[in-house]
Order: sequence, then C-alpha cells, then structure tokens
Amino acid sequence: MTTPDTQRPRPGADILRTALRRNIGAMTWGTVLMGLYQAGETAFPIALGLIVEHTMRDRTLGSLGLAVAALAVIITTVSLSWRFGMRVLQKANTTEAHRWRVKVAAYGLQPVARDVDLKSGEVLTIATEDADQTADIIEVVPLLVSSLVAVLVAAVALGLADVRLGLLVIVGTVAMLSILSVLSQRTGSSTREQQARVARAGAKVADLITGLRPLHGFGGNHAAFGSYRRVSTEAKHQAITVAKVNGVYAGTALALNAVLAAAVTLLAGSLAFSGRITIGELVMAVGLAQFIMEPLKLFSEMPKYVMMARASAERMALVLAAPPVAAGGRARPAPGGDLDVDRVRYGSLCELKFTVAAGEFVAIAPYQPRAAADLVSILAVKVPPGAYEGAVRVSGRELADLSIEAVREHMLVNPYDGEIFAGTLGTNIDPSGTSRTVAEAVEASMLTDVVALHREGLDYGVRDRGANLSGGQRQRLSLARALAADTDVLVLHDPTTAVDAVTEQLIARNIAKLRRDRTTIVITSSPALLNAADRVLVLDDGVITAEDTHRNLLATDQDYCLAVAR
Repeated sequence: MTTPDTQRPRPGADILRTALRRNIGAMTWGTVLMGLYQAGETAFPIALGLIVEHTMRDRTLGSLGLAVAALAVIITTVSLSWRFGMRVLQKANTTEAHRWRVKVAAYGLQPVARDVDLKSGEVLTIATEDADQTADIIEVVPLLVSSLVAVLVAAVALGLADVRLGLLVIVGTVAMLSILSVLSQRTGSSTREQQARVARAGAKVADLITGLRPLHGFGGNHAAFGSYRRVSTEAKHQAITVAKVNGVYAGTALALNAVLAAAVTLLAGSLAFSGRITIGELVMAVGLAQFIMEPLKLFSEMPKYVMMARASAERMALVLAAPPVAAGGRARPAPGGDLDVDRVRYGSLCELKFTVAAGEFVAIAPYQPRAAADLVSILAVKVPPGAYEGAVRVSGRELADLSIEAVREHMLVNPYDGEIFAGTLGTNIDPSGTSRTVAEAVEASMLTDVVALHREGLDYGVRDRGANLSGGQRQRLSLARALAADTDVLVLHDPTTAVDAVTEQLIARNIAKLRRDRTTIVITSSPALLNAADRVLVLDDGVITAEDTHRNLLATDQDYCLAVAR
C-alpha cells in the first residue's frame, strides 16, 4: 500500500475539485441527459400552447395526430433521459464516495499515526457520512446546470411570445437566487456545527463500547451514559436548529418560486386580455409558470447542497491533510535483531540506556507503569524521534533514519491492550493469511484449549472486540498474533496479566522456546516471564538500576522481591 505521506495536503476545496475532475466524463453525460430531461419538461407546456394554437386554426385529425405524436416524443425523451441520466450520476456518486471512504481508511491504517485532534468515532463519521455528502457534488453540478437549462428555455420561449415575460423570468430568478445565497451561508455554518457534534457523539459511543466492561466492573456505566446523553442532547439541539434553518430556507424558496410563477401567470393573463399574446401563447405561459417551479425549486436547493458538500470536504481534509507524527527516513534495518537504547529522555524516562543483543531474551521489570508505557510508545514509533532526547538504534541504525514501515516489519511492539477484531480466531492471528507459524503461535500462547473448544477450530467466529471471549482468551489471542508475525525483534508489554499462574508459567516457557535465537523483549512484572528471560533489567525512576538473572535479583535485591513477588 502506498504511503500518502509525500502527497500534498488536501484542503476541502481541493477535495471537491478532485472529485469533479475525475468524474468529468460521467458528469458531462449526466448533464446532457438531465438537460434533455429539463428541456423536455419545459417543452411540454410549449408544445401544448402550439397545439392549441394550431388546432384552433386547422381543426383536422392529421394535426391532432401530429400533436399526439409530438407529445409522445417529448414524454419518451423526458422518461429515458431522467432514467439514464440519474443512473450515470448515481453510479459516479456512489463510486466517488467509495473512493473517499477508502482514502480516509487508508490514512487511518498507515503505519505512521496522523497528528489529528479527532477521536476514532469522529474519524468513522468522516469516513462514512462526510464521504457520502462530499460525493454528492457529483450530482449537484449536473442538476444545477440542467435546471439552468430549463430556466433559460422557459425564458426564451416566453420572450418570443413577449419580451416582458422572458425578462420577468430572468430577473425573478436572479433575485430569488440572491436571497437564497444569503440563507445558504447560515445553512452551511449550522450544518458544519451539526456534523461536528454528531461526530463527537459518535466518538463518545466508541469510547463507551471500548470501556464497557471496566465501566460495569466499577459501577461507572451510569455516569458514562449520562455523559453520552449530554453530548447526544447537544447534537440533537443542533440538529433541530439545522432543521429550522433548512425549513426557513425551503419555505422561502417555495414562496419565491410561487411568487415568480404567479407573477408570470398574471402578466401573461394581462397581455392576453389586452390582445398582445394569443390564446395558445397564454396556455404556454400558464403551463411554463407551473412547470418552471420544479427546476426553480431544484435550482434554489443547490446552494444548500454545495455548502453541505463543502463542509464535509473540509472535515475530510482534517484527516487527509493532517501531517504524520513521525516522518521517518528511507533506510531499512539490517538483518539481525540487536536493539540499543542510548540515553533516552522522554516523559518519565531519564537517561535510559540499555542494549539487547540479537537473539537475546530480555525482560524489563518496570517499577512504575508510566515508565513502561513511555518506553513502549518510543519503541512502537508512536513518538517521533525528535520529541525525545537520546537515540534508539535497531540493528545499528537510528530510528530517525529508518522507514517507519520497515521498522514495523522488523520490530513488532505488541501492547497489553491489543485489539481483537470481528472475524475468526484464524483471521485475528494471521490477518494477512501469510504466516507460516500459526500453529506454533497457537500452541505457544496456550490458545489450543480455545481452538479445541469449538468444532470450527480456527474458523470459530469472534465478535467485535472479542465480546464472546474472556479476558484471558483475548489476551492469549493477541499474544498468538504477535508470535505468528515472527518478526526479528518482538516487544511484548504485559502479555499474561489476565491468565492464571499455571498457564502463565507454560506461556513463558513456550515463548522462550519459540523465540530461541530471535530477539525478544518482555516488559513485565510476571515472575514466570522474568525467570524465563536470559537476563532482567530493572527500570526504576526512568533508568536501569539493576541487571542480572531473575533468581540472582531475588536473592540480592529486596526492592526487586517486593516488586515482583506474588
């Protein structure tokens, strides 16, 4: 997958221009077909006027048949042009929405995190609703042009009957759009605020779902639901405000359309009464006054949809234009798995220095959880190299010089709260379907009992976030996924906190066996894992204060005994 880091930022206007540019062919055909539809709609009252005019002069079956045939051609044109025009536009709209959804998802799935102040729920809303509304511009422009065609055809037809009728339509349309353009500005600002509040409500829901189990555990679910209720209520009030603004806009547009149609009808009646236009022209004018309301209504609604599309595009730009947290270099780590942390200062880490040789199994016993979290963030390249002092070297090369993708392929950092996805046990262990060590990983992580428990085995269905698995099963599934990746360097953070002591002992032995001659770092206070490691580094107050085997540290370091003894 190509990393879009090198692409230039996309503001909202650029996103809309891109959508229009790559759909120019479909929009051209759609505009032509929808223009035919609007022209046919407008031609219907013109044809009726001409039929009345000719019928009154030539009352024969031939002229009647010709009139019926002309109406049939107009109706057929209207029907087919609408059908195929909307088919072309909606296909292009749907395809463009899909492209932007994939684009936003691709940015979210890049190895390098984005510096964007949005929660996952907000990003979800942007990737769905905002992508759809941005793609609506593909339909808006052709419909706008086709509506303009209908208004111009009506103005020309009325102008041929009497110049004053044509001028009335043109002047009235300009005046109506001027008024509505002012109202559309308020509609756009209200819509942007509504989208932001709905996105915040979505983010709150995502947070609640993520933390639902612990919330029930300590009785915080009611307070959390109250918090969501407040956010959702704000979104509701804003939605009501938007509905009021849209109602005012729609009502004003309908009223102006009706006033213009009535003015055309009254003026035509006055001209007919004074003999300046014929009866047939009066019929045409009255018919156009009625039919023109539809394109005028559509024409008047377009500014609102343009504002909505622009607001959604600007929200998508928040994701697509967000700079990467770490730029990274282009080099790749050399084969091997040595890791060197050299005088790193970041957060709670103070001059942290240690080295892990290739093929070594090292455990780090942190006395403070914050120090462990800071170290994991640096190793996972969630913190850009420029944000901390010191250096981290992988296979002799500094992280700043290495490609982020290459680092992630070479060194896997598995967090203690690894996500479980909806799918199967197998797809959670090996998402890409390319691992050759799935069976070994399942056995090493002691996930064999979960696989054997179900007839489907690795094809057993897993619900979203592992809702149908216990805490220990989810943790072992995450560990199996990390082991199946079979990277040169593996960093595990508290991989066995949710399993019993016997299982933990077996997992520790299995990891040491499976990862023999591969570099493995376990950040943990588990005695079983500490004992299985070649050596233990004690991390206290941000520095390494002791280094030895687990047994020797138990025998010589009282603080260590108190920290890891269970």
